[in-house]
Amino acid sequence: MVQSPVRRFLAVLALLLIVSGQGSARRFISHTGVVEGSYDFWYYSPSDTLDAESNNLPTVIFLHGRSLCGNNLQMLFKYGTLDALERGLELEANVIAPQNPDGPWNPEKLLNLLDWCLTEYGGDSSRVYVMGMSLGGFGTMDFCGTYPDRLAAGISLCGGTSLKDFSSLSELPLWIIHGTADKSVPLKDSKKVVDDMLVRRKNGRLLYDWLSGFSHGILARAFYLPVFYDWLFSHSLAEKGRPMHPGAGISNADFENVYDKLTPGDPIPREKYKKH
Repeated sequence: MVQSPVRRFLAVLALLLIVSGQGSARRFISHTGVVEGSYDFWYYSPSDTLDAESNNLPTVIFLHGRSLCGNNLQMLFKYGTLDALERGLELEANVIAPQNPDGPWNPEKLLNLLDWCLTEYGGDSSRVYVMGMSLGGFGTMDFCGTYPDRLAAGISLCGGTSLKDFSSLSELPLWIIHGTADKSVPLKDSKKVVDDMLVRRKNGRLLYDWLSGFSHGILARAFYLPVFYDWLFSHSLAEKGRPMHPGAGISNADFENVYDKLTPGDPIPREKYKKH
């Protein structure tokens, strides 16, 4: 039976309304004092993922640098994954963005936060990733090295680690990136980890890039580039042997005009968590 033009129009309109409704379901939810012994944080949900039973999406944990430390969650929109989402980054994933009041990131507190979110909101526990820069880069390596069995992959930008033993960092896919002209966190902080893994021939899951001439702040642009999230999402705890997938190579040129490559959509609503 051939549809009339009116029926076809109504069908297309209904589809557009469904798609529009799904898009508007995206939200940021702030959580203050909810997870005992952990951090205040933002949780980002794409459309229709707040049902813990049906949420099978990956989860990305964003760890900020020292400049965003404090007790004002709004600061976490200055740069990073949350800001990238507001600018139009397409990410079919849950995002956890904790705020560190001060001092180094605590891996145990991060794990408590992750477990709470997986219980409350759901998500695929075999596809949890962490990505951070500067202080967050240190937090990324510390978290990965402390709980390599809980994280599918990590990306450390202009960071390092407080770990004394780097051996556990070889148990998961890890991408370490640092600028050669970084005066805030010297390249040697990342390089000592890479050199140790190379000497011990434990670099089968290691990817690293030293970006020539890059200063400290430029690496914040990585949060706006889909290539890094695609690399993270290519890994899973469920994959036998946990191999490292090379993904696309990067160069200095990839970090140019990153904001212009994004297309802002409708504003994403921000809500406060309501205790059940």
